[in-house]
Amino acid sequence: MSKALPTVHILYENPAWLPPLEAALEAEGFPFRRVEVWKGTIDTRTEPPEGIYLNRMSPSSHTRGHHESVALMREWLLWLEAWDRRILNGSRAFELEVSKLQQDLVLNRYGIRTPRTVLTVGKEEALAAAKTFDGPFITKHNQGGKGLGIRLFESAAGLAKHLDSPEFEAGPNGQVVLQEYIRSVQPLITRIEIVGGRFLFSMSSSTISGFELCPSDACHPTVAESNVCPADGSAMFSRSPVTGDDPLVRQYLELCRGEGIEIAGIEFVEDAQGRRYTYDINGNSNYNGVYGREIGIDGMREVSRYLKNVVVPALESGIPRRAVR
Repeated sequence: MSKALPTVHILYENPAWLPPLEAALEAEGFPFRRVEVWKGTIDTRTEPPEGIYLNRMSPSSHTRGHHESVALMREWLLWLEAWDRRILNGSRAFELEVSKLQQDLVLNRYGIRTPRTVLTVGKEEALAAAKTFDGPFITKHNQGGKGLGIRLFESAAGLAKHLDSPEFEAGPNGQVVLQEYIRSVQPLITRIEIVGGRFLFSMSSSTISGFELCPSDACHPTVAESNVCPADGSAMFSRSPVTGDDPLVRQYLELCRGEGIEIAGIEFVEDAQGRRYTYDINGNSNYNGVYGREIGIDGMREVSRYLKNVVVPALESGIPRRAVR
């Protein structure tokens, strides 16, 4: 008789993103439970339930009314780690998830090219930083998610006008990041999906309609099969030629191993000279179902198989639970 699989505790704030994950866990035979991270109680002397904890918290939680979630998640992860619970994307991975500045620092530490990045707090400081950029730049929230709040400016004068408008919003903690704009030959970014230290697939996303590029089906309910992977590259999501043998992908894998990131969607853009600039590490990765069917890979099913084939045997063998340094 086979041994029962451990319960997977899903730490989350957006229920709309959960059905594909839950279907995949169920297909692999895992019992699971949802754990809301926008309310609750943490008693440091109370032992958390046994099982595997899966971090599904998003930096964009505040846009759904869950302003408490990111800060509460930090406490949850530290509590779970204190009790030596097995977590996918624990506290170190989560700190990178919620800070564009920290992402830039760690990417550079692994020798990965990034756009020039400056964090500012305050309108005067943002404008002063803008004047130091030689060309166009974008602004974004340091704690971002889904590309929300990203704007392109050709000059500091354009930013000055925006800062004085009612449309300006500094985002969580008032931290605004200014980042060098990389002009690509085609209006595309490339996203590399990684699960358990393994390259899963690459995908191109069109920026023609803006920078809100979350691949989740829940974020794009009107995207039809015909809007994915056309030969002319006009799709919202389309095939990318990047493979696991690519040197940049190997650098991403090294970074994920070194920083304890087990699930990641890492994005880069290529300029006219063929230089690739990495600008985002998504720990709470979602997968587009239509694109997945096109390439024959179900991202959430791969996450569930990683749990079953790698994480569970490691736990049963007594291998240290934490995937962090």
